[in-house]
Amino acid sequence: GNASPRYIRCTSYNIPCTSDMAKQSQVPLAAVIKPLATLPPEETLPYLVDHGESGPVRCNRCKAYMCPFMQFIEGGRRFQCCFCSCVTEVPPHYFQHLDHTGKRVDFYDRPELSLGSYEFLATVDYCKNNKFPSPPAFIFMIDVSYNAVKSGLVRLICEELKSLLDYLPREGNMEESAIRVGFVTYNKVLHFYNVKSSLAQPQMMVVSDVADMFVPLLDGFLVNVNESRTVIASLLDQIPEMFADTRETETVFAPVIQAGLEALKAAECAGKLFIFHTSLPIAEAPGKLKNRDDRKLINTDKEKTLFQPQTSFYNNLAKDCVAQGCCVDLFLFPNQYLDVATLGVVTYQTGGSIYKYAYFQLETDQDRFLNDLRRDVQKEVGFDAVMRVRTSTGIRATDFFGAFYMSNTTDVEMAGLDCDKTITVEFKHDDKLSEDSGALLQCALLYTSCAGQRRLRIHNLSLNCCTQLADLYRNCETDTLINYLAKYAYRGVLSSPVKTVRDALINQCAQILACYRKNCASPSSAGQLILPECMKLLPVYLNCVLKSDVLQPGPEVTTDDRAYIRQLVTSMDVAETNVFFYPRLLPLTKADVDSDSLPAAIRNSEERLSKGDIYLLENGLNIFVWVGVNVQQGLIQNLFGVSSFSQISNTSSTLPVLENPFSKKVRSIVGMLQVQRSRYMKLIIVKQEDKLEMLFKHFLVEDKSLSGGASYVDFLCHMHKEIRQLLS
Repeated sequence: GNASPRYIRCTSYNIPCTSDMAKQSQVPLAAVIKPLATLPPEETLPYLVDHGESGPVRCNRCKAYMCPFMQFIEGGRRFQCCFCSCVTEVPPHYFQHLDHTGKRVDFYDRPELSLGSYEFLATVDYCKNNKFPSPPAFIFMIDVSYNAVKSGLVRLICEELKSLLDYLPREGNMEESAIRVGFVTYNKVLHFYNVKSSLAQPQMMVVSDVADMFVPLLDGFLVNVNESRTVIASLLDQIPEMFADTRETETVFAPVIQAGLEALKAAECAGKLFIFHTSLPIAEAPGKLKNRDDRKLINTDKEKTLFQPQTSFYNNLAKDCVAQGCCVDLFLFPNQYLDVATLGVVTYQTGGSIYKYAYFQLETDQDRFLNDLRRDVQKEVGFDAVMRVRTSTGIRATDFFGAFYMSNTTDVEMAGLDCDKTITVEFKHDDKLSEDSGALLQCALLYTSCAGQRRLRIHNLSLNCCTQLADLYRNCETDTLINYLAKYAYRGVLSSPVKTVRDALINQCAQILACYRKNCASPSSAGQLILPECMKLLPVYLNCVLKSDVLQPGPEVTTDDRAYIRQLVTSMDVAETNVFFYPRLLPLTKADVDSDSLPAAIRNSEERLSKGDIYLLENGLNIFVWVGVNVQQGLIQNLFGVSSFSQISNTSSTLPVLENPFSKKVRSIVGMLQVQRSRYMKLIIVKQEDKLEMLFKHFLVEDKSLSGGASYVDFLCHMHKEIRQLLS
């Protein structure tokens, strides 16, 4: 009856019975939920249950959905809710006899009575305006200003879309995708394209009144790919030519989102906008921005303004997008400040994704961008989603982190939700819990599938409850704890000075560890640092969060980088934050070329690197290959295809394909890592004692950092001091 940890992971699997105990320990009670997580091929997808006209069976009072923890009574005629204890009549069509243990005899035949995760087909009552939804649409909106054309980006996007449109997401075994597509190009004005299948050539319509955005055509804007294939291909060939000689450098941004939103409204469907954008929108239009980047604000009380949007215009636009189920994915190609904190607002609040390619260059960045775009277009996504988390009496969901919009205190609304996004939920006590009954949570997600089917996805989880602090500390999970603490801190920078946020983090972790020391550890001298078994790594990971670019930026980190990372981390799952804050470092020279396994990872510190070896470091966004100055010539030849260290190129973003075991092994390791991550990682080759090495050293997180971040050893001493102060 419990959902897989791929869907839900908790900071602790044994939660305190009382709020006093929770306060004493300071361990946050939180769940990191990834409702549409991708499963490996050997695991079964959630079953789809269809209860026909009557829809899913629910508790009368709290509206929880039927699940394995509901108690059937009176011979199966009624059931008692495991969340609120209310008794509800079983509908006649759902009635079944009980066996001698009180379980229904059809218990194993029904996913909702035996499994932790399953889906219900939703009835029309669960749909907007009480009518079933139409299939969603994808609208591709391409910046054709001077920068975008000159860098080769416009041509690259158009070429890629020709083949990519055949891979739109589709339901199960459907022949073709139900998703319709549309195209817009823009600079200071917007160009809409009619690609109706009956046309010989696409038609362009220009809207230059960006202050009052409307869609100049209904019929022929959103089309089926197969029906309009030749017209679309013709359009994608023509766009790069039409704008080849453009001199227009200025762009608009808000009207582009408004145009997409209006198009989806007119078509009465949800959907996603894919916006490819290059510069700060300074052209005269709604949502126009000014360059407000100011490094002098760092470490002042005004630093928080760098993370906040510079106008409330985009918050209101986001609200309209969510109401329509219009999700915005943003691909940014900046050569200077672009104000990610403001441009990202709509993306962030609609459940979308931001991808950023600073100083985009065709030869080095094309791979990464095209792989990201392919995955973004093809991945599983739900639209018009609403998520609610119900809990059994005693605790309730009080706080939420992630890319979504909330108009009340319980419903998490997302115009779009994909398989990579997580929502983190914090729980607080509102009553006592008992060790006998434990605690339950049920996450219910209502969404429209990519074929336009309205569904409910349910995930259940039961947790133990404890009256002894030792049981709490024995069942905590550090990786999930760090995921929660990072998100909490990254939200804190919006309203408090960064130093305040860092101090609060250190203080909370010191309290968690001091409480353990005082109440659970066997007596020993005060000079000894004692950590709970499953929190041994809390200090090392916490130090990585404290030293991260958002909380302690080095001189080379831009304001846009910080805003981008802040939004990225807020939707990460536990595996992603783990490798993001403490990167994985693998000694490639120790890899066994005959086996499929990875070499054992080593600790992230310069003293672990040997001059005669080659290492790989990955953090989910980049892969570095570090080459020591004394590496054997044979290895260099085998991996890079050149005869000496000095000939290795550090501008290449790929490893050459060479027919030898070492080259094959390293390329297969890189391939394995790319598949595990939700974004395509850029490969960067770093030669020891080269200028790029400074960038690489930034990721050796156990060492002292240039921005003033402590080394792990120093931080551990600092934590020990904090704990001793609390205890004395």
